[in-house]
Amino acid sequence: MATENLRYGIIGTGMMGIEHIANIAVLDGTEVTAISDPDETQRAIGVDASRGVPGFSTHQQLLRSGLCDAVVVVAPNYHHHEILLDAIEAGVHVLTEKPMCTTARQCADVRDAAAKSDRVHWVGLEYRYMPPVAALLERLEAAGDVKMVSIREHRFPFLPKVGNWNRFRENTGGTLVEKCCHFFDLMNLVVGARAVRVMASGGQDVNHLGETYDGRRSDILDNALVVVEYDNGVRAHLDLCMFAEGSPFEQEISVTGSMGKVEAFVPPGETGRPGIVQVNTRADGLIERSDVEDSHIPHVGMHHGASYLEHVDFRDAILHGSAPKVTYEDGLWSVIIGEAAHKSIDEARVVEIAELLPS
Repeated sequence: MATENLRYGIIGTGMMGIEHIANIAVLDGTEVTAISDPDETQRAIGVDASRGVPGFSTHQQLLRSGLCDAVVVVAPNYHHHEILLDAIEAGVHVLTEKPMCTTARQCADVRDAAAKSDRVHWVGLEYRYMPPVAALLERLEAAGDVKMVSIREHRFPFLPKVGNWNRFRENTGGTLVEKCCHFFDLMNLVVGARAVRVMASGGQDVNHLGETYDGRRSDILDNALVVVEYDNGVRAHLDLCMFAEGSPFEQEISVTGSMGKVEAFVPPGETGRPGIVQVNTRADGLIERSDVEDSHIPHVGMHHGASYLEHVDFRDAILHGSAPKVTYEDGLWSVIIGEAAHKSIDEARVVEIAELLPS
């Protein structure tokens, strides 16, 4: 394997599947050797994007083909549970797009199955890798003991998907799982502790209100406020609005501690503007405000190059036999907070994480 390219299969060739193909195309020592998608049109697009590799209508056919050392799972969320279990059984390395699965219970099933495997299993929570966010993570020491984390995402509505499967909570796990698992993962990473309770309020107030599919009205939330409490006393907050395209920054992340505050500001990807990292201390005020560029990354794509940087680490973990940096345990804990937030909204109450925690 040291002298041959790692062979990748792409399971799902929608927008993000094509994005992963583009990343692998510029990643040394790798190549896409097969794709699968049940939709004939998308399958043809995937075959074309990956330079004519074999295309399969099912993931089972791809896994049985013997053409792949690793797979990237980019199918709709509600298929992840089945595909991941099949990929683990097939003995390939796996990178799965977020969310890992649509429920914590499904995530635990996959985690437990993977524990018996010696392959690399990785969850695509790539916001960790966005250059402004990575710069914030590198400067956390300046904040001292972390006490509060605040994340704001003000952005555009959900994009169209094949059949618009993402317009329904039953398919996605809900907005706070589908979209926000990235942010709950960042909270967990920064705080370094386990969430114990969640309080949330949210609704569908602007987007997709007139959309119906087979007589069913879209039910996906477009805004929410979520508070998460951790077992070490830290509190975290998410402010999500998906009808705020005009915002100068798509994400604003603030970590406040006993000594100061570290912030990251991430512009919309299509602007081409750099992100910003800023450090303030209680003793000295503003001590750093720096632009953070992504122009050094071979394929910037839709997330400021985060997906490419994630692929570098996934490839290196396979080649060197090292542990994944984003584990199935991380994937589970990013999902369970979103699941608890939806329960909190549904039932208008505080939800204890223990209520949803798989044994």
